[in-house]
Amino acid sequence: MKKCTLGMLALAVVSTACQPPAQEAAGLSEEDVVTLKADTQQFVESALGRDWDRLGKLYAEDAVLMLPNQPALVGREAILQAWTKTPVSGLTVTPLEIDGSGDLAFIRGAYSMELTIEGLPEPVSDKGKYVVILRRQPDGSWPAVIDMLNSDLPLPEVGSGN
Repeated sequence: MKKCTLGMLALAVVSTACQPPAQEAAGLSEEDVVTLKADTQQFVESALGRDWDRLGKLYAEDAVLMLPNQPALVGREAILQAWTKTPVSGLTVTPLEIDGSGDLAFIRGAYSMELTIEGLPEPVSDKGKYVVILRRQPDGSWPAVIDMLNSDLPLPEVGSGN
């Protein structure tokens, strides 16, 4: 019995020694982080400048945008249609965390936005948080595949109906 146990132990040690070392998550390179920060700034500039072609390139063809209080928008075209209807007159986006591994990355951050809505005397302000998941493409670009945001502001109170 001892012979069998020692033999199995030796086999386990040899087998383990021949295995490649476990790979740790590589994280993102500094170049990737710089690119993702630049893309975030490009998003802001494109939204404020209403440059939909430029903004569209920041989303994957099959991207999903999840806005508060409505169903998810699927596909770049649906996302761009939503943005073209959004009267953004002010936008600040602040990445708070950028991380990832391999060809996937995420950005978690905060935003503040002003919307100039026809018929209202003053712009409507909003602030909140967001998460974007991005996938590196063969050309080195990082389009968003999932973009989700929600407001920090409470929903407006609705009258009591009396």
